[in-house]
Amino acid sequence: MNDQPYALCLHDADTVLVALRAVPAGTALPGGVTTQEPVPAGHKIALRDLRVGDNVLKYGQIIGAASADIAAGAHVHAHNLGMGAHKQDHAFGAAAHPLPAPEGTAEFMGYHRPSGRVGTRNYLGILTSVNCAGSVARFIAEAATRADLLADFPNVDGIVPIVHGTGCGMSSKGEGYETLFRTLAGYGHSANFGAILMIGLGCEVMQIPDLIDRKALKDSARFRYMTIQQQGGTRATVDKGLSLLRELAAEADKARRAPAPASHLVLGMQCGGSDGYSGITANPALGAASDLLVRHGGTSILSETSEIYGAEHLLTRRAVDEATGRKLIDLIDWWEDYTARNFGEMDNNPSPGNKRGGLTTILEKSLGAVAKGGMAPLSGVYKYAEPIDRPGFVFMDSPGYDPCSVTGQVASGANLIAFTTGRGSVSGYQPVPSIKIASNPDLWRRMEPDMDVNCGDILGGVSLETKGREIFDLMLQVASGQPTKSEAQGFGAVEFVPWQIGAVM
Repeated sequence: MNDQPYALCLHDADTVLVALRAVPAGTALPGGVTTQEPVPAGHKIALRDLRVGDNVLKYGQIIGAASADIAAGAHVHAHNLGMGAHKQDHAFGAAAHPLPAPEGTAEFMGYHRPSGRVGTRNYLGILTSVNCAGSVARFIAEAATRADLLADFPNVDGIVPIVHGTGCGMSSKGEGYETLFRTLAGYGHSANFGAILMIGLGCEVMQIPDLIDRKALKDSARFRYMTIQQQGGTRATVDKGLSLLRELAAEADKARRAPAPASHLVLGMQCGGSDGYSGITANPALGAASDLLVRHGGTSILSETSEIYGAEHLLTRRAVDEATGRKLIDLIDWWEDYTARNFGEMDNNPSPGNKRGGLTTILEKSLGAVAKGGMAPLSGVYKYAEPIDRPGFVFMDSPGYDPCSVTGQVASGANLIAFTTGRGSVSGYQPVPSIKIASNPDLWRRMEPDMDVNCGDILGGVSLETKGREIFDLMLQVASGQPTKSEAQGFGAVEFVPWQIGAVM
């Protein structure tokens, strides 16, 4: 990094530079400015004098307005930059240009399911309808481990208890119930589960028979269910569960990897612990990989509605039609109301860690986050955990809280996750492998055992196209069975976090 420039201007219209490394006071920078104070790596430096109320531009877009007079060469951050006006022309469909056809073909080795979908892993799932069944689900998984149940079933990747904190104490109708319902049903149909045992308590609001009847969870070979109350208590349920798991494992073990076109990949894209480099390196590199996947007929899912706020116009302009673009704006309107009625505001995001990494407003963070979506047309907009029913680049509504957002993407059909980070997020999302992508070389050096891809070398001259191809190739390898760093460390047991909406009663 010491051979690199101190700062970079990202767009001709920008009024700030981005510090590529820590900049001492008195340093001459591009654009003829000299720093008036030390500026941390990833932070912003004023490229010219700014008056109170002036819009501040980065990526050629508004990231806020000066809340104080700012001299050229000064550090621009939370002490002198606020939200300001940021509404843009939605221009529905104005930039919806089809991507070119791919060069050649792309395949991975996956598990072909009776549904026609293809899994990237072959797990046994223990899915719970309610928090009250969570401990028993884990007891069954622990009993199976002690009995070395999978020793006889080498084609099964493991046993995943899916436990959570809700399922009762809620209304049996409305958006909260329907959101959880879609989430559980989505996991019940996940292509990454070779077979599933579902467990409930028996008296909860989220009734298993309702799930089974409405969402066709009726595969007699690959799906079983029971309730603790009907079975006769904890011990009886664990004993029965162990017996059922053995039957299910025998069925799941029949699966074998076979070639599948990349069109069967459904990629959930996330960013967490973002920094000032994320929107320059990791996110646009993932966007290039996303475009490659879409060109090959696959699906990529952008989410975290609260983290596209202020950049939604860049997506509506790529919508395939006005109706699709308006669905996205309807989500933005819902979020503005949702935060207001809960005494919050959209600019509560970025987090303290994001700000230490150089991000100041949600507008700035969103502009970097949207870069994960590449340049493909926006072909669909979906509710949280709603099944994705078309290929291409799509958007799924979710909070910016990473485990919650990924949970929705997996429920919607994702069989692979790509997760960019600048500060260093550590997590995994069984039953779906998660590729971790570092935005800067310092993070890569410090946390390489947690990171799969180093995008810091983009700062040294590696092109976004080259890095996007590297990520895409790794996606195919991971989809074919290569473990990710998070999988190798055993992550994924606590990251199932359904979005809870509505009153807890």
